[in-house]
Amino acid sequence: MPDTNSHMKNLSVIDKSSNKNLLRWRLLKDSLARYGVVAGGMGVILAVVMIFFYLLYVVFPLFLPATTELVSEYDTPGKTLGKTVLLDMEEQNEVAVRFTDTGKAVFFLVDTGKMVSIQSVAVPEGMAITSFSQGSPINQGAVIYGLSDGRAIIVKHAYKVTYPDNKRLITPYLEYPLGEQPLVVDESGAALDKIAVQVGDNSTTVIAKTAGSPGGVGKIHLTGFEKEQSLFADEAALQRTDAAINLPVEGVEDILIDKEGRNLYLVSSNGRLAYYDVSDKSAPALKQAQSVVEAGQKITSVSFLNGDLSMLIGDSSGLVTQWGMVRDEMNRLTMEKIRAFKVSDKAVVQIKAEQRRKGFVTVDADGRFGIYHTTAEKQLIEERGVGALAAVAISPRANGLLMQSNDERVNFWRVDNRHPEVSFKSLWGKVWYESYPTPDYIWQSSAATNDFEPKYSLIPLVFGTLKAAFYAMLVAMPLALMGAIYTAYFMTPLMRQYVKPTIEIMGALPTVILGFLAGLWLAPFIEEHLAGVFSFILLMPFIVMLFAYAWHHLPKEFLEKVPEGWDAAILIPVIMLGSWFAFAVSVPLESWIFHGSLREWFNNELGIGYDQRNAMVVGIAMGFAVIPTIFSIAEDAIFSVPKHLTVGSLALGATPWQTMSKVVLLTASPGIFSAVMIGFGRAVGETMIVLMATGNTPVMDISIFQGMRTLAANIAVEMPESEVDSTHYRVLFLAALVLFSFTFVFNTLAEVIRQRLREKYSSL
Repeated sequence: MPDTNSHMKNLSVIDKSSNKNLLRWRLLKDSLARYGVVAGGMGVILAVVMIFFYLLYVVFPLFLPATTELVSEYDTPGKTLGKTVLLDMEEQNEVAVRFTDTGKAVFFLVDTGKMVSIQSVAVPEGMAITSFSQGSPINQGAVIYGLSDGRAIIVKHAYKVTYPDNKRLITPYLEYPLGEQPLVVDESGAALDKIAVQVGDNSTTVIAKTAGSPGGVGKIHLTGFEKEQSLFADEAALQRTDAAINLPVEGVEDILIDKEGRNLYLVSSNGRLAYYDVSDKSAPALKQAQSVVEAGQKITSVSFLNGDLSMLIGDSSGLVTQWGMVRDEMNRLTMEKIRAFKVSDKAVVQIKAEQRRKGFVTVDADGRFGIYHTTAEKQLIEERGVGALAAVAISPRANGLLMQSNDERVNFWRVDNRHPEVSFKSLWGKVWYESYPTPDYIWQSSAATNDFEPKYSLIPLVFGTLKAAFYAMLVAMPLALMGAIYTAYFMTPLMRQYVKPTIEIMGALPTVILGFLAGLWLAPFIEEHLAGVFSFILLMPFIVMLFAYAWHHLPKEFLEKVPEGWDAAILIPVIMLGSWFAFAVSVPLESWIFHGSLREWFNNELGIGYDQRNAMVVGIAMGFAVIPTIFSIAEDAIFSVPKHLTVGSLALGATPWQTMSKVVLLTASPGIFSAVMIGFGRAVGETMIVLMATGNTPVMDISIFQGMRTLAANIAVEMPESEVDSTHYRVLFLAALVLFSFTFVFNTLAEVIRQRLREKYSSL
């Protein structure tokens, strides 16, 4: 017995020790699980916060103000060689040129003013220079001198870049695109008072005004030069075309011609602007003449905006207005005032447009200068110069300003103005873009030429995002929620074991596959059977209701043979047959009611166009992708309602439907609401389906037959092609930040509502 008692005691000690070890191990696992869950949750929060701040970090430079810095000041290089008629700089801001009224080109270093070379324009001896003009920046430095004998000479300042000893060396020189011999503009030999030029690869247009007798009539000469290359000649021959416009001598103060050489603008001293179509050089036609300044004001400066599609006009009141060619209701091109900038209380004496963006520099009579951007409609910089300015140059990259004052001093300013296109209005407001008839919301971020006006309105993308999500939820919500209610509450457990996993497996289907099927199969199918789709939507509810009515009138002996909860399985062949019937009957109905084609009827009778890849396709495809998410969460919420609530309700005499609507749905409402919100978030952020199943065009049209472009799809399409740190690149990150903020705010509000619903119905 002692041995037995001792053995039992030992076993008891071992059991206690084992229980303690098991308890310690269990507590350790609980602690590890608790800390693991906390660490995982904190990691997720940290990742989300880091994503937010990274997006903010990339976007923040868009809203930094532009700045200027005075780098150097020095005497005008070669100031004894004549008065400055043009200042210009090469792209690297290292070498500048000063053209003088004596036909000299003085090249000097931008930073120090040290002269590099002095070159003479090939002006014939004894000829006086009577006019000067600069060609469009697209002409790469072309200028023209008008002479006293009715001739003109075109010259370009160009730069050769070499790298001796691995150091950049810029060597300036002059070249003559049409030869060094002056070109005859006025055969009578009258002096050229005003002149303008546009130089192309194969054609050149010269516009010149000659003076007449006091009170008499002068002429505007239009001379076109076409290069014709012969197979047997080393140099191309020039074929010229001449025309003339008669007008009062005192009428014209400035002449401009666009880069295509098709539109001529004559600016009068009385504030009028005349527009001529000179595409046919032999027969110029006056298209429009109108006043472009307020009564009592004078035009003091005029310049083309980059691209030559619109014009900047400064007046004596300090106002700069932008005028552009737009089409009126009769589809005729007319000059319209697009916008205005109040830049000063003094007269605007100079306007210089940027060469690669829609910005410009203004200088007033007091020497104050400012930098503006037309699309953003904002002032970027305003600075006080060192005095009244005689000449201004803006570098090709718009990162430097060169200014010469009336007291023969030159100043070089460095400009930091990287993202002038962005403003609150350009992102979220209606903007009147060049060549558009009215202000509008437009997204068009790139084009093939530098004179393109970027359009960064986010409104079409936000609209497209909400439109796609709306139609997707319109399809997904009724099917998913009704299916969840039936599956969780009415369906037999055996059937539920097959239905719920099957629908949840649908959620694992890659969205790229859904988008592929939607774009290549569903979109053409709907286009071909549009009437059948509408017949299905309209007839299927009646077919199901008709079957339900007939079902309740079947003999009880037959109904009792169908197990309870398996009723839904009977509907499968009914829906299949009903679908076939709907599509079959749609063919004669479409021919009878719509005279052949429903799509053509929409277009002809209602003015509703049809794109093959449209919101209907997206709604069906994306709804199919969202259904498993909403169904699974809502079904779990409904199925998890305590049984004693439903049993108690039924025991008190409520019908199953009353119990469902008054007890189960209210109790499960927080979970159902979460399901809808999560599904909506999935629809808002979906990329591949929208990318492949729509035309991906950023149009604002609520029609179900038109496509759209969403924020997510736009980022996916354009981010690989955007230049790093460019405005386009950062605006795409801004779109991502907008999408992130939208989902964050929406989900936060949804969680607040869910918690309140939970508190309200927790007492049930």
